[in-house]
Formats: sequence, structure tokens, C-alpha cells
Amino acid sequence: MLRKTRELRGYRLGAKDGDIGHLKDFYFDDQTWTVRYLVADTGNWLPQRKVLLSPFAVTAIHAGQHKAVEVNLTKQQIEESPSIEAHKPVSRQFETEYLQYYGWPCYWPGPMLWGPVAFPDPSIPGIIPPEPSLPTPAESADSHLRSANEVSGYHLQALDAVFGHVDQFVFEDENWAIRYLVVDTRNWWPGKRVLLAPQWIARVSWPESKVYVDFDREAVQCAPEFDAAVPITRDYERKLFEHYHRPPYWEQTAELAAGAKIH
Repeated sequence: MLRKTRELRGYRLGAKDGDIGHLKDFYFDDQTWTVRYLVADTGNWLPQRKVLLSPFAVTAIHAGQHKAVEVNLTKQQIEESPSIEAHKPVSRQFETEYLQYYGWPCYWPGPMLWGPVAFPDPSIPGIIPPEPSLPTPAESADSHLRSANEVSGYHLQALDAVFGHVDQFVFEDENWAIRYLVVDTRNWWPGKRVLLAPQWIARVSWPESKVYVDFDREAVQCAPEFDAAVPITRDYERKLFEHYHRPPYWEQTAELAAGAKIH
């Protein structure tokens, strides 16, 4: 199922033995465009700490009236997990310690999106051994994690002009891969929002807070419009990929899965 980051922000976070706060942000890695952590706002429970929750812990996402994300951890497990100060960036060294603490695999080595597995199955923590090798000095300094809240607002640069800014992200809740950036073009075409897949991005200039794509503004202007109030259907997605003459991600995912089975 496809989920929108903005809709989930503020959702209650429920541990096995009680609430731990609310969903504040998402951290994704800028190499595979995959959500790696949920960032919790724990209020006064764990002040001055940045509390991260891996998708490996998520057992359910409840929309509607409940608006909650459930995790299969206890409050004590979370409290005793490796600590990182709220103002510090997340290093690869911290990630290694964090994942080893919970018994989850490191996602950066291995052939699949989550290292040795294709998606973070919450039913198997502790079964897959964590990657024992230590990160290199370069990896320790930069884990390629970005805040979804921070990147929201980045401007989009086409071949010929700026045409909008990142409004939010759409990710798949099975493998947590970001499938689309929602682009708000209200300053150019009033009221219109469009979707862009990460695979269509030529590059991102983090110092400039700008995302570059390799097609012109007219191509975006003529793209199928996105309505956040309407569920994203596969028929809509097909029209979107056909418009940009790009292969759909679900076909590429199927090919990768078939290749993994052969090997």
C-alpha cells in the first residue's frame, strides 16, 4: 500500500506496553530512496534524545480514527537502545550499534533493498544475524540519511526552468521504498500537484536545496495531475509512467526478484 508522509506525521506511536509519543519525521537514505527510520517525538519521556524506530519494528499502521503506528518493542527496549543526541547527525557507526542491539540486519551490504532481505519483516527480528563488519571511516561519517521534513520544500529544476517544490513523499509500506515525490507547482500552475519518481531525478544538490530532473517544464505541466484526496491506483501510475516514457517500477521490481531467485 502507498502511504503519504505528511498524512502519517503526528500519528500515535504504540509500543507493546504503552504509547511512546508521536511520529515526527522520516529518515530516508539518498542512495536507494528508501525510508530507513521513523523519528519519534517522545515529549518528556526521553528528552534530549533522538529516538529512531526501524521499519523492522512496525507491525501495523492504522489510519482513520485511530491514526497510530504499532511497533513490536517495549518501552524498556527503546529506552535502553543506543542513544544519540537530538542535535547530532546519524552516523553509520550509530546505525551499526543500533541494528546489532535489536538483532536486525544492516541494510547497506547485501544484494537486496534491506541487505539480505527484500523488505523489513517485523516477524523475524533476531533470526537474521546483524552484519558483523565495522563501517569504514567514510561510512561512519556519512550514512546518507536525509530528513523527509527537511527535504520537503526543496525546489525542482527542469531542463529549462524551476517549476515547483517538494511537498511530501509517497512510499510503499511493504518495503518502505519511496515511490514518488509530490511536487507542488502552485506558484507556476495554480493548485496543481504532480508526482515524480526518484528514478527520474538527475541529481540532488543538497547545498542548494534543489532537485534536478532531466526533462523540460512542459513535460511536467502536461503530466497527469495528482489529487491527494484520491487513492493512487495502478491505472493512474501506468498513465504517469507512459507520459514520461519510463518503465514502471513494479516491472523492474519483478525482474530483480526473479534474478534473486535464479541466483
